[in-house]
Amino acid sequence: MGKQLAFWCMNHTRTVFIAVLVMTIALGLMIPKIIIDTDPENMLSAEQPDRIKHNEIRDRFGLHDMIVVGQVNTQHEHGVFNPESLAAHYVLTRAIEQMEGVIARDLMSMAAVDNVEQAGVGTIAYDWLIPAPPQTQQEADRIRMAVERLPMYQGTLVSEDGQAAALFVPLESKDISHRISMEIQAVVEGLGVADEFHITGQPVAQDTFGVEMFQQMAISAPLAGLVIFLAMLYFFRSLPLVVAPMLLAMATVISTMGLLIGMGYTVHIMSSMIPIFLMPIAVVASVHVLSNFADRYRPGDDPKEVMGDVMDKLFKPVLFTALTSAVGFLSLLTTPIPPVQVFGGFISFGVVIALLLTLGFIPAYTVSLKRETLDKMAEKSRQKDLADQQANKDGGLLGKMGLFPTRKPGVVIALVVAVLAVSVYGIRQIQINDNPTLWFKEDHRIRIADKVLNERFSGTYEAYINLRQTGIDRQVDELRRNIQLKLGEAESEGLDLRSTWNNLWNESAGAASPGDRLETLAMLIDDEMFTASFDEQTVWEEILEQVEAGRTATRAFQNPSHLAWMDELKEHLESTGMIGKANSLADLVKTINRELVSGEMDDYRLPERANGVAQTILSFQSSQRPDDLWSFVTRDFTQASIWLQLPSGDNQVMSQVVDAVDRFVVSNPPPEGVELDWGGGTYINLVWQDEMVEGMLWALGSAFIVVLIMMVALFRSVLLGVLAMLPLTITIAAIYGVMGLVGKDYDMPVAVLSSLSLGLSVDFAIHFIQRLRMALDDVGGDWKAAMDQVFDEPARAIVRNAVVIAVGFLPLLAAPLVPYITVGFFLASIMATSALVSLFVLPAFIALAPRAVLGKAVKS
Repeated sequence: MGKQLAFWCMNHTRTVFIAVLVMTIALGLMIPKIIIDTDPENMLSAEQPDRIKHNEIRDRFGLHDMIVVGQVNTQHEHGVFNPESLAAHYVLTRAIEQMEGVIARDLMSMAAVDNVEQAGVGTIAYDWLIPAPPQTQQEADRIRMAVERLPMYQGTLVSEDGQAAALFVPLESKDISHRISMEIQAVVEGLGVADEFHITGQPVAQDTFGVEMFQQMAISAPLAGLVIFLAMLYFFRSLPLVVAPMLLAMATVISTMGLLIGMGYTVHIMSSMIPIFLMPIAVVASVHVLSNFADRYRPGDDPKEVMGDVMDKLFKPVLFTALTSAVGFLSLLTTPIPPVQVFGGFISFGVVIALLLTLGFIPAYTVSLKRETLDKMAEKSRQKDLADQQANKDGGLLGKMGLFPTRKPGVVIALVVAVLAVSVYGIRQIQINDNPTLWFKEDHRIRIADKVLNERFSGTYEAYINLRQTGIDRQVDELRRNIQLKLGEAESEGLDLRSTWNNLWNESAGAASPGDRLETLAMLIDDEMFTASFDEQTVWEEILEQVEAGRTATRAFQNPSHLAWMDELKEHLESTGMIGKANSLADLVKTINRELVSGEMDDYRLPERANGVAQTILSFQSSQRPDDLWSFVTRDFTQASIWLQLPSGDNQVMSQVVDAVDRFVVSNPPPEGVELDWGGGTYINLVWQDEMVEGMLWALGSAFIVVLIMMVALFRSVLLGVLAMLPLTITIAAIYGVMGLVGKDYDMPVAVLSSLSLGLSVDFAIHFIQRLRMALDDVGGDWKAAMDQVFDEPARAIVRNAVVIAVGFLPLLAAPLVPYITVGFFLASIMATSALVSLFVLPAFIALAPRAVLGKAVKS
């Protein structure tokens, strides 16, 4: 079939060229519609339960993604508490408030929050902490003294040593964070102070990565193509011939990315790597084809006949190597991570496109070249072969490589066992961890800012514990039943209030929660009472008393015992050292209570009664920022939030915090009916990372089985099928073993590499085994002679392929983004290792029992 298809394409070159050109242009026109998306939250589907809860918590408490700006002064004896630094802080705050996309009312900085001071017994003065830039050191000292009395600001807005101040900048959407960070940087440069300023935070790290990712994609893919081009030019010594696989790779990349963008998919961190992955992968089969053609073609030969013979021999290996690669990437569709699914699906599409172009375009292009061009290529190839033979009179490196494993199979197998043993140990050391900030190199401004600010403050990473008082619906239903009984009694006395009550109840149904519904219902009843008759009003008053009682019962987080438990949880977490700090309603209440009572730290405690808590909350409503309260508790006081600041965004740290909370809850049960949920960007990163690992393991396992079945079907032998999987198995084990030994975390790019190694590592084994079986027929069943033949042209094609693809990924090592460096290093390692295993280990296993492995074709 391969020969017939090749001849048809060679006889219809114009049709083939036009078809490829039309496909490439049509899909390429979609690329300008590209939309970049680097939000890790989108690693989870919109229906994922943890993501839904996370978004509910954000909406419920009015939480936003925030950029963190740090101001550091280590030179002045008073740190940032000097007039110049505080004036700069004030100016910067006012400038940020004016930026489009910043939620000014929720911005947190010393120049945008309250100073809480006792104005007299039982009264508090709420004034701005920095109402205007201080003019003297005395004014700066006053500000410092005020900050030191407010525990909620310590470690959050001001470092404990007074040398640094922070601004938390809330954003309308995280995709504007890079723009806002650049605008902040422009303001900073015009402040005219010697203080250092740093900008970090998960949103700006993610959005900046998106900007630099796009730039890197535009650089790395062409650079990889250039390196591949130069490598192939070295091997084939013919510029026109080498152009063919480059055109194939370009057509594959453009078509794949065009289809992805045209179908409305955003370009995430994973899909941004598609061009870089496809550029080398696309030329894999064409290098085999051209290598075989270059070795066979001699001046005066008919190019069509030579290419027809080449395609006849290579059709099955080329087909199955492409299919195994496609299966490896298609396995990613089984993961629960949408961007990974998109990546796997479209890489598979690109592999299929590359296969079709290899089978059709490469033959058509090759025979369309002038005879003089092909003859020059053949002559240069012949001269190079003669030079290689002269330099390696004993058969060359490849020949020696083939001799050793067949003569010393036990040594090779023992070495493999040792490598696998060490690899298993290394794999057991692998730690699953990811952190968007670590996607940048250590000298990147965001990494530097992250390091500096997390050393000085409680943490720039956020997580939220949501506490919910459950069973409120049941309480409200019981209350409604009681009221219905009261209405029944009133109706029996001739008062018709039931329809009015039903109308009021239905009007209150739009409230966000049962507590809010009772709040709304009480207001509606008050309005109704103004128009009711005296007898009716008496009934309404009794009903209103019941509604008020129910409303009070649902205000769980005005209860001192609930706040005390929250405070205990906070102190426990802070004592573990896993978090930098936690803030909650309890901290706010304790601060206000201190000022209401005496202003002394002895009264920095929770009130003993609920009405005392209510009094502190009522007092806070007179502050400059009363709505800050609703970031810690819902308006019906049935739910509360604890804001955790973490000095690290690593998944491992977040996982330890979750475990610490779970252990605390077991030994210190929350008040009856209180349940916990998690939210926040750091927690969401943990969730998708866990799902990714589980999904990748499933994908790898299922794809491994499918590829094994394909190998057995291809070679019609269980032993050969298992043997073909050896390079894959050893390569994955060795690469991941080394990763564990050197301490490289298992993150998203590394996880995806397993699927790529599955597709590519088996390719060399397919070519090796298939060509060995073909050589066995040529030499009459002498397996050693067949092995010698394989270690000539076929082995040379495998080495060329491995070198071309490995060096194609090496330009990624110069990238400024760590995921690209990771991909470049590991893919180059995967190609080199799998080629080495195919050429060095497979012969050793075959030499142990050649007849059992290769079948009756081997002479006894």
